[in-house]
Amino acid sequence: MHHQDRRLILGWGEQVAGPVIDAGCGPGHWTELLRQQGLDITGIDIVAEFVASANRRFPETTYRLSSLRSLGVPDGSLAGVLAWYSLIHIHPSDMPLVIAEFARAIKTGGRVLLGFFEGDSPRSFDHAVITGFYWPIEEMKRLLEQAGFQVEGIDRRHDPGSRSHAAISCILR
Repeated sequence: MHHQDRRLILGWGEQVAGPVIDAGCGPGHWTELLRQQGLDITGIDIVAEFVASANRRFPETTYRLSSLRSLGVPDGSLAGVLAWYSLIHIHPSDMPLVIAEFARAIKTGGRVLLGFFEGDSPRSFDHAVITGFYWPIEEMKRLLEQAGFQVEGIDRRHDPGSRSHAAISCILR
């Protein structure tokens, strides 16, 4: 866990009150961190091996199989969604659907925190798990605003020898 990511995610978690989904939780470490902070959080992932591993490693935290396109919760039932580097695997043509699903599931005033690799266009790159996509901050911001979110913060980081990182925090209007 990069120290800046940890600080950003923990700060975001302090602003959320109510049920949260870690959308695309992978190995479950961020879900567990936020649960330890006191959040009512569930990690979801489409990869059965990730969910099984997270359940073994963090048995006090809830993890389940689900897609980012269908979070499996009632309308307006969530206080927040964390999507930390999971959206990088969503094809650009599907991104509006995924963000609309977040908006459907979150109550008014609910919060979203996205982490992704910044690029000059939504273009693909090879990734260890499955193809990834870079996203321009302005394009991601536009998609969020179209879905009814208000962007509250943008963070950027570039570590030498690695991809540029970006994060957007927003609230559902």
